[in-house]
This record gives sequence, C-alpha cells and structure tokens, in this order.
Amino acid sequence: MIFRNKGAYNSGIFNKMIKLITFLLLLSFLFSLTVLQYIYRIYDRQIYEKASEVLGMSAINIESELRELEQLSYTVVTDEQIQQYLRALQDNPQPYNRLVLHNKIINRLVAFAGAEKYVYSMLLIDNNGGVMSAGNRESVSQSLQDQLKPLAIEGDGSNVWFTQGSKNSLLAVRQIKSYTGSTFTLDNLGTLVVRIRIDRIIADNTGATSKQDQLIVADASTGQAVYPAEPILNVSELADELRSRDAYRTASYERGTYFLAKTNSSYMNWTYINATPFNEIFRQITYVKRLVVVSFACLLLLGLLLGYRFARSIVRPISKLTGKMRQIEKGDLDNLEEQSLGLVSQTAQDEVSQLNRTFKMMIRRIRELIDENYAKQLMIRETELKALQAQINPHFLYNTLESINWLAKMNKQDQISEMVVALGYLLRSSIGLKDPLITLEKELSIVDSYVTIQRTRFEERLDFRMDIPAHLQDALIPKLTLQPLIENAIRYALEPNIEPCTISITVEVLDKGLDIQVSDNGPGMTADFISELLQGRVQTRGEGIGLNNIEERIQLVFGTEWGTVISSVPGSGTVIHVRIPYTRGEVKHV
Repeated sequence: MIFRNKGAYNSGIFNKMIKLITFLLLLSFLFSLTVLQYIYRIYDRQIYEKASEVLGMSAINIESELRELEQLSYTVVTDEQIQQYLRALQDNPQPYNRLVLHNKIINRLVAFAGAEKYVYSMLLIDNNGGVMSAGNRESVSQSLQDQLKPLAIEGDGSNVWFTQGSKNSLLAVRQIKSYTGSTFTLDNLGTLVVRIRIDRIIADNTGATSKQDQLIVADASTGQAVYPAEPILNVSELADELRSRDAYRTASYERGTYFLAKTNSSYMNWTYINATPFNEIFRQITYVKRLVVVSFACLLLLGLLLGYRFARSIVRPISKLTGKMRQIEKGDLDNLEEQSLGLVSQTAQDEVSQLNRTFKMMIRRIRELIDENYAKQLMIRETELKALQAQINPHFLYNTLESINWLAKMNKQDQISEMVVALGYLLRSSIGLKDPLITLEKELSIVDSYVTIQRTRFEERLDFRMDIPAHLQDALIPKLTLQPLIENAIRYALEPNIEPCTISITVEVLDKGLDIQVSDNGPGMTADFISELLQGRVQTRGEGIGLNNIEERIQLVFGTEWGTVISSVPGSGTVIHVRIPYTRGEVKHV
C-alpha cells in the first residue's frame, strides 16, 4: 500500500470539507438574500401601488368638490332674480336704481357664497363694467377682468377654470346668458367669477400633511404649479416629472431624494404629484435590510468557525489512523494488533470509531491470511511434486502402446497396429488440456481416431461419413465436442440394431457461424423424450461427456446465443446441431 504524507492527506480532506461547508453556507446566504430582496421588492411595489391608489382617491375627491362648485356657478347664473336684476341693468337705469339693483345682486351672491366653505368670493361683472362681490372683498383688477371676460365669452355659457398659482386660488368663470321662463334669448348679461380656495379643498381631501410630504397640482398644458404657490420641485424638475410616464418612482432632485406618486386628472387638465422624502418613508425598511445583511454575515462567519472545528474533529482521528497504517507499511508485522489497540474506543459509535474497529479486524485478518498463505505455499509445493511424479504414468502408457504397435507390425498385424496408433492419438488428445479451443481439423482427427477403433469392433455395420469442406476446417471449436456425439450415436443408434448404421458429420454455413450436424439413421426419439433428456430427468447409459456438458462449454466460450439443438423423428434417426461462431484458427495438417 502507498500512503501520501500526513500533511497532504489532511490538507486534502480538510480543505475539501471546508470548501464544501463554505459553499453550502454561501449558497444558503445568497439564496436567502435573493428571497429577501424579492420580498422587499414586492413590499416596495405594494407601498408604491398603495401610495398611487391613495393619490388617485384624493384626486377623485378633489375633482368631486370641483364638480359641485361648477354646479354652484351654474345655479348662480341661472338664478331667476339675478337674471331679472341683470336685465334691468341692461336698460341703463338711474344711478339710484342701479345701486339698488347692485345691492340686490350682492345679497343673492352672499346667499349662495355663504353656504360654501370652499368659496373665497363671488364676483359678478355686468356689461356696463359694474362689479358686485360677495365674501372676501378682494378686488379683481381691471387687467384680470380684461383677461377673464374673453375666456367667459369663449366658454359660451359653460364653466371655464382659471388658475392663479401665485395666490393658491382657482377661478370658475362663466358667461351669464339671458332667459325668461321657457324663452332663451341667450343675450350676454355679464360674467360670473367664483374664487375657490383650492388649498382648503386639497387639505380636506388628502388629510394632514407634514412639512416634508407635499401634494403638487400641476397644469399639464403649461407645466406650471396650480398648488402650492412654491412647490418643493422647481420649474425644470416639475417639467421632468410631467414628462415621465412612471406612475410612481424614486427620483433625486436639488432638495433631496423623493418618492413620487403621480396620477392624471380625468376632469381637469391637471397632474397630481405626491412627493414624499425617501428617507422619511423608507428609513425603517432600510434599517431592517441592513440588519438582515449584517445578521446573515455574522451567521456565515459563525458557520465557518463551527465548520472548521467540525472538519478538524473528523480529520484528526483519520490522521492518527493513517500514521498507524504508515507504520505497517514499513513492515513491522509482528505487532500489528498491538499497534491498533490504542485507536479503538469501546463506547464511541460514530463512523470514524467504526473505521478504527474495522482496521483492527483487518489487521487480525491479515495475520490469518499470512498464516493461511504460508500453509497454502507448502501445499502447492507438495502438489507440484506429486504432479511431476504423476507425469511418469502417461509416459509409461505411451511407451507401452508404442511397444505394442511395433510388436504388431513385426507380426504383420496391421489392424492391431492401426488400433494402437489411433488409441495413442486419442489418449494424447484427451489428456492434453492446455488449449480449450482447437481447430475443426484437429477435432475431426480425434473423431477419426475414435472411429478407427470402433470400426474394428463393428466392422461393416458402422458406416461413418464426413463431409467438411477444407476451407472451413480452420474454425475453432471447444475440444472434445464432436467425439462424444459420435460415441452417443454408436451407443444409441448402432448398438441396439443388427442392421448397418450410417453416422455422418456435415456442416452448413450460418450468418456469422457454422451449423455442424452429427446425424444417424437409428430409432430416433420422441419430442417428450428429448424434453425430459434436456431437463436431466432421463437416466442415460453413458459415462462420458453428455449433451449438457457440451452445450455449457460452448455457451461459456462463445455466449448464450450458441449451443446445441436436437432434432429427431421416431424411426427416422436423430440429428444433433452444434452451432458455433466462425472464429478462424491456425490449421496444421496432421
């Protein structure tokens, strides 16, 4: 056995275990971070979507209030008394009557404006330039009047919204059309201006907002802020946000990083933008994220430390065991069991302790094998000696047959000489078992020697024929395959009859193989008898090599697809098919 040095052995196992533990911890760490990031991303998206949803609800509430105020302006301009007073003013009454009419119109405006908390003031401008107001007495400058009158005329009786971003106010402007009862003359009677407190509407419909959180209402067509007068986003930043198509996003501007949720108005040409400082809303989430990362890093270091100690606890006993095995390698075989005693713990049940106990058993088994091997070596030497002595007997038999052969020739006994020569060849072929495969030519020579001996016994009753082409006689076949078949044919086909029996050997070429047929014209066998014969249920008279032995040897050498097949018809003889692959060998003519 060859062992590596202690450091290399320990380094290999220890490093592999540390790498494996590190890999598993890092994989778990990365997987957990990925899952957490995915969860955080879902959480952030839900926050964004919720903020956008809340902003959308706020926008709907604001626009609902604006629709009610638009309906209020319509109610004012269609009021019968105001219509009557304005038509009276069209007739250029005396100053006193004009003043009375103005006061009556103001009283009606006060009645309408007083019940509305979002109305800052109402102003009515007649066609003669007279201005009547209710609510806050803030006047409307002449330049503003000149700007509002064309807008009202352009609206042609419908409500027109006009924003004053510098004053956080929204103006509802509507032209007053004349009608009496069911008659619509649609004459221009004046212009109604309703100043609306947009800041109160937004405050009431968005809840209390901190100084950092701000709702910005921007006119999408002009890019100007409708509310508040001074938004946290400057003109260029607001323009950038209006161009963005994201419903919510995080953006960094001059005053800091903000989470922005945006929605477009379905009623006004406005865009609502809710700007929340990023640090305010995500400070706690960011803290939790950092805490999780730090915790995982600490767990990773702790896992590496525990993994290091765990790896050492496994490697250290193995290192000691390796040291003992290295001592054994040096050849100290006298104290094998004694060297292993200190390694075994009687109480420990872990794998390393079991390995140590197995090592002790291995040492004991090595000692036993050494003793057994020594005894076997002695037995082998004794067997070799007996084998050398046994070689004397065949040589003595061969010499005796040779003497008989010469004696027969000297006495002119050619038949006896021929039988002795055949018997000697058959004996040499049977005893020489060095080559399990021989050529078909050699096998036929053995058969010929056997038939020569049998012809002396049966004379003309044995009609033996061989028809094997010379170019197929180089095929390899297991030794003593055909001779036992000829012997069986003589025993079961020739001996029971007094009539001559024809025994022949022929061959047919198969696909990649040969079919050697040993046939006779004896009594034959039934199918049931053949089946019982193959299953070993029939007690035969033979004492030599049987069919099962021949088939087993063929399949052992060439595979299970090759072997023997029996075909027989009662009264018509038997054919034994020996099927082998055509494997060519070296032919030596005898």
